Amino acid sequence: MHPLPIDPAVVEECRTLAGRVADGVHRLIDRHTTCSIERTVLRAYGVDGTDPDGVPLVNTCVERFLRTHRAGRGIAFFLGRAIVRGASGPQEAAEALAYAPEIDDGEGAPGVEAARAALAPFTLEALARIDRARARREDAKARLAPSAQPGTPLKYVIVATGNIHDDADQARAAAQAGADIIAVIRSTAQSLIDYVPYGATTEGFGGTWATQENFRIVRAALDEEQERLGRYLQQVNYSSGLCMPEIAWLGAVERLDMLLNDAMYGILFRDINPRRTLCDQYFSRRIIARAGMVINTGEDNYLTTADAIDAAHTVIASQFINEAFARRAGLTDEQMGLGHAFEIDKTVEDSLLLELAQAQLVRQLFPTHPIKWMPATKHKSGDIFWSHRVDGLFDLVGVATGQTIELLGMMTESIHTPLLQDRFAAIKGAHYVFQAARHLGEELQWNPDGRIVARARQVLGDARELLSTVAGEGLFAAIARGAFADVKRPETGGKGLGGVIEKAPDYLNPILDALEDR
Repeated sequence: MHPLPIDPAVVEECRTLAGRVADGVHRLIDRHTTCSIERTVLRAYGVDGTDPDGVPLVNTCVERFLRTHRAGRGIAFFLGRAIVRGASGPQEAAEALAYAPEIDDGEGAPGVEAARAALAPFTLEALARIDRARARREDAKARLAPSAQPGTPLKYVIVATGNIHDDADQARAAAQAGADIIAVIRSTAQSLIDYVPYGATTEGFGGTWATQENFRIVRAALDEEQERLGRYLQQVNYSSGLCMPEIAWLGAVERLDMLLNDAMYGILFRDINPRRTLCDQYFSRRIIARAGMVINTGEDNYLTTADAIDAAHTVIASQFINEAFARRAGLTDEQMGLGHAFEIDKTVEDSLLLELAQAQLVRQLFPTHPIKWMPATKHKSGDIFWSHRVDGLFDLVGVATGQTIELLGMMTESIHTPLLQDRFAAIKGAHYVFQAARHLGEELQWNPDGRIVARARQVLGDARELLSTVAGEGLFAAIARGAFADVKRPETGGKGLGGVIEKAPDYLNPILDALEDR
């Protein structure tokens, strides 16, 4: 589509201001680790299993050192010492750290460098495990047809039965109907539990538990189905909440393609402590960068609690901030699926023009990012025919403005979890619109004095003003006063603050060092 006539200097100023916001937070990130980061380090070293009560060994191990105020040196420090002292490898070392009668006080020899040296081969294997999974994914992508035709959005749908085996069957059905991306939505409130459940699960409320075995089951189903269909199928899950970096690791090694990964979403909509989740986000995104996965961010949710017309600029500002955080974690622009939504009240005059302005502005500000666009949810009703027509307009704007990843709207959004036929109707409708209007964007030009251009300039200007304010006061203060989504979250409030740990001067984390290429 022809570009909107917006001032590139304003765009550049927004990026500069967002960088200042991210730099301010990174001064805290660099000084801290978290219990979930340390658990992820153990998982990276191959530590596995649970106790008879189902408590993961990684939790038992880290919590023991957290309780005794020793975790600031990094669990890797103690793991390496145990190996130097005779443990056969990380698994045996972790079991000793978790269950030995006496806890290692960290004093005396072996020191940090000896611990690092003992872990060196296991560090290389941890990275190799990610790299092997990435290579296998890229090989399948190269061998099979693309998920969608060039110039049309990828069709993204959700399955959420609670039973992972039923989810796998529904994922197959969605793929057969034409879906390109299948997400298994996570069980309600899993983001608030500070451990990752173990094994396959067959019960869940509002979704299915995110576990390594569940990831493996769905990936195996999609692997089989994509060979039959002859086109690559993408798998998605959720990496927000208190176990953000652990889920990122599990997704990386089980060959997921995308992860919803956004600290701001956890802060605003799950009341996760800001310090905790921003530290976790950085480590998780380092893993995602190495794995070659795509993140999806959650700015679309802002418009479910704030008015989509009045708060449109907060989405843009947050996208710039999320981009700045992602780049500092090593993600390329092609891995940043920034989110926004089709959430303006449909009864407002010219609401379609306002939606076009927002969609084109986002696409233009982030031209190489795989933008993820969400359907109307807030203004849906029980009238399924009206809802289906709204989704048709959503599809039309999506293909006209070149959105990359489109989560398809369901006509029963306000009634129940979609049935197979609901999903089939959404996929069929989107396919029709994408085909019928495939080159529409190439035919459109903007009236420089028209409503769409004026709206885009206004939203961008308001985003610049908000970014300037946030850069001055700091992100934590802005979140606390409700600058985003009309939700207020204090810096020291929320869930998980007790798992934030100040790093000791000799803190050791060879996994992070390797991911940062240090």
